[in-house]
Amino acid sequence: MAMAKRPIDRRVARTKAMLQKAHLSLILEKGYEATTVEDICEAANVGRSTFYAHYSSKDDLRRSGLEHLRRLLVDRQKNALAKPGHIKDRSLGFSLAMFEHARDHIDLYRALVGGRGGAIALGTIRRILSDLVRNELAATIDNKPADGIPREFAVQYVVGAFMAVMTWWLDGGAKLPPQRIDAMFRRLATDGIIASYS
Repeated sequence: MAMAKRPIDRRVARTKAMLQKAHLSLILEKGYEATTVEDICEAANVGRSTFYAHYSSKDDLRRSGLEHLRRLLVDRQKNALAKPGHIKDRSLGFSLAMFEHARDHIDLYRALVGGRGGAIALGTIRRILSDLVRNELAATIDNKPADGIPREFAVQYVVGAFMAVMTWWLDGGAKLPPQRIDAMFRRLATDGIIASYS
């Protein structure tokens, strides 16, 4: 029985990958708003029933495409936190991977910004980053802040700053290398958090 399931899993994975690839290429070509489920199915060479067997809508397809990014960022964060050394040097370990992803997909980020698709994608990215920062603070900072700053305030501060810096950087053509942007962001963000919770 286990042997029979393997080809089905590969076929499902292949279909999902074709739908994701078609979706991304259509966003770049036509924009998110103008792209329909029918367009995606035609570009991926699958039927509508196959699409709806995997996704409830093109918004659902977009959200699931960001799941790979979430897994990458979670892995990077775990690896950074597992390293020996001061918490300042290990904190926000997902940051560089996120900047690299944004630079590598700059055309897609630009295509998404402004429309409903952008709001969905950026909202999902914001939730992913909020979860990462929230988990990191819970795992690394035991103390309550001396000045009464709630932990969730720190989460929203870091995520908001990250999104603003990333948008500014991408809008400027991502001229500075991701490593430099990451180093500057992490320095400012971690100095403030560590000072508030020490």
